[in-house]
Amino acid sequence: MTGLTGRPGRAGPDGTGETDAERRRRRARFLRDLAEARELRDRVQPRRVKVARLRHAMRMRTFRW
Repeated sequence: MTGLTGRPGRAGPDGTGETDAERRRRRARFLRDLAEARELRDRVQPRRVKVARLRHAMRMRTFRW
């Protein structure tokens, strides 16, 4: 076990070893699920999406480089 460095053999929350490949697969699955949930929310609440897009555009217009 190498501590909390994220290296292979690191103990997970349940005490089992976790390889980098397993961690990457789990992270990729989480990010896919998150993107799917965002797409669903965007389809169900189009007004919120429009408002968020307008807010983002306003932030980008007022941002100084």
